[in-house]
Amino acid sequence: MAKSSTNGETREGILRAALKRFAHSGYAAASVQQIVSDAQVSKPTLYYYFADKAALFEALVHEAHDERYRLMCEAAARATDARGQLVEILNVLFEYFTEHRELMRISLATAFASPGEMPSGLKYVDRCERNFEFVHSVMKQALASSELDRRFDSRELALGFYGQANASLMTHLLMPESRLNRQKAERIVDLFLTGAGTKKQPKQPKQLLRAKPAGR
Repeated sequence: MAKSSTNGETREGILRAALKRFAHSGYAAASVQQIVSDAQVSKPTLYYYFADKAALFEALVHEAHDERYRLMCEAAARATDARGQLVEILNVLFEYFTEHRELMRISLATAFASPGEMPSGLKYVDRCERNFEFVHSVMKQALASSELDRRFDSRELALGFYGQANASLMTHLLMPESRLNRQKAERIVDLFLTGAGTKKQPKQPKQLLRAKPAGR
């Protein structure tokens, strides 16, 4: 039986129990019975909120993408220039990843899963595209204000930044000792904006030799 709680709390408890099972056992190995036992609810209660195990998994993936989108929108609004917006976006993604490591691991894994590792018919691509298009819109604005190099189009810039962001998150999964913090966000953004190549110093004009006065 469900513990005395509001409907929202019961649903949240089921999701947290499912997340724990999916993260540690994998989607295929996790069972509804294990999830309801962990959540301390009955199967009818679970099925009141979710049609099946696949719907549970999809709800978690949607939560990860939706929350990241909300946080990115809020973060970008805190800055007025392109560098500031990108730092804020990346920093808030780092914070969310650190606080919801298991959820983010499941969310990222959907892109690389083999058949059977994820529910068939899982719908999440539209949310991925929405999140990418938000970053794309930031690049468009930065190009319009001449803050970014017009040799690159807005989509190339968005893919470059989004790729660096996701690479940092996945690297952290493999190497947890690599910290995700604001300082790292600033370094990554600066690398994205300025590149890693050495910058050639402009040649200094040679000083003209003064002609010596005649007779000396």
